[in-house]
Amino acid sequence: MLRFVRRAAHAVILFGFAAAAPAYAHETLKLDAPKPLLAPTPPMGWNSWNKYGCDIDEALVRRQADAMAASGMKDAGYQYIVIDDCWQKSRDADGNIVADPERFPSGIKALADYVHSKGLKFGLYSDAGVLTCGGRPGSAGYEFQDARQYAKWGVDYLKYDWCYTGTRDAEAAYTLMAKALRESGRDIVLSICEWGDNHPERWAQPVGHLWRTTGDIFDAWEGRKDYSLGMVNILDLQVERWRHSGPNAWNDPDMLEVGNGGMTTTEYESHFSLWAMLAAPLIAGNDLSAMDADTLRILTNTDVIAVDQDPLGQQARRIWKQDDLEIWARPLKGGEHAVVLFNRGEAPAEMKVDWDQLNLPAGLTANVKDLWSKKVSENVRGSYGGTVAPHGVIMVRITPVL
Repeated sequence: MLRFVRRAAHAVILFGFAAAAPAYAHETLKLDAPKPLLAPTPPMGWNSWNKYGCDIDEALVRRQADAMAASGMKDAGYQYIVIDDCWQKSRDADGNIVADPERFPSGIKALADYVHSKGLKFGLYSDAGVLTCGGRPGSAGYEFQDARQYAKWGVDYLKYDWCYTGTRDAEAAYTLMAKALRESGRDIVLSICEWGDNHPERWAQPVGHLWRTTGDIFDAWEGRKDYSLGMVNILDLQVERWRHSGPNAWNDPDMLEVGNGGMTTTEYESHFSLWAMLAAPLIAGNDLSAMDADTLRILTNTDVIAVDQDPLGQQARRIWKQDDLEIWARPLKGGEHAVVLFNRGEAPAEMKVDWDQLNLPAGLTANVKDLWSKKVSENVRGSYGGTVAPHGVIMVRITPVL
């Protein structure tokens, strides 16, 4: 399902709420305390939007929490269950945000408690505008009140969008919500979702724990659909962003589409591998309660996840490109390296990475583990390679032999 409105600055009326954002011409704010260390490695979890859009309810969310806990995903490191847009309905007479009583009859607090009972964490969505992208009430003018309500409900993660914001300044708007969350009495991760339009790399590090770098992803190898981009199109927009990412401050190329049916298994392996190389948040967007074996295998590949979660937190760089062939590499803690040999083309290709491309001595001996086949090649010197399938990857971890 597409978002209903994007980048709307004009005034409309939806669900009885005026969409003209209040004027914030002089909106400035300083944060009084350092950002809490809530994301030393990229967040891992699930979000409702990619699969369900606005078609959500509490029974669905409970099923996803059950599946995350029972499927092996929790054991692999996934922990957040995040409800995206359209859970809100209105505000009460005191201005408190109210969940849709038909879809969430037990209330958000009860749902958060259920997620927590599974040993997981709970997330919600809001927007810096008067309305959310789906036309529900946003948080503009209610930042502190909403943050206090989220804390009372037991929210651990807030995805904060950028529709119906009028003339608001992005840095000021997100700083305001960051301050509100920090004063709420509860630790809440702030996921900045303003699509990279306002150069968050210049201001977001002290404000949020992650920030979107592009428009939305859609479940396709490549292409454009309205405001959304295919997987490789989003990848291309990450090439120069490695300087701006690190522990507790992550570039976010948007959520995973693994298992939603628009790509092949090989393409989903590439998608997951490349997001791990980017030190991206690994936020699944499929139906966790109905995964086939390949989807579960991809999402719970602990070797690939370990690269994403490496504590050094260095986003990969594209170190070589020739036509449809690319090499992406990132250093790992302890002197190891992760490398992806990536074939965008339509035919198999022979590829290799040379040690000097990784700034390693040509005579270095290393053990190389293929993170998908699980094959380990010992005492490799000088280079490593193989045949890369069309739209596929070889992803390896290179461990120098001391």
